[in-house]
Amino acid sequence: MHLVYPAVLSSLLFCTGLYGVLARRNAILVLMSVELMLNAVNLNLVAFDVWLRDTLHAGQALTLFVIAVAAAEIGIGLAIVLAVYRGRGTSDIDKLRDAAEPRDPHDDPYDPSDTAAVADAADATDEKAEATA
Repeated sequence: MHLVYPAVLSSLLFCTGLYGVLARRNAILVLMSVELMLNAVNLNLVAFDVWLRDTLHAGQALTLFVIAVAAAEIGIGLAIVLAVYRGRGTSDIDKLRDAAEPRDPHDDPYDPSDTAAVADAADATDEKAEATA
């Protein structure tokens, strides 16, 4: 068996998956694209295992491990996407950054717009200057 055919097919699958990850906004389509990339890696592992005629079949064993990890990843990923969809009503990735908690302006002691924090810092420097004098 020539190694070129599965390698070319694998690279096409991987590039298609990479395009899907970079261009899609829907989280489920991104997860499907990641699965496509993992399947391209599996195809490469099995093709090189057959081509090298490995007696331990390490490529096939690693492929089974990747399939198990991919199944766990898709299960957890879909659970997260469903939880976000129930909470937000959309699975658009661009809108997920709005899911972050808003900043509390009182948490940042170095916020220049907080006049009380600026006054406290000025008092502290005045006290230091008086203590050293």
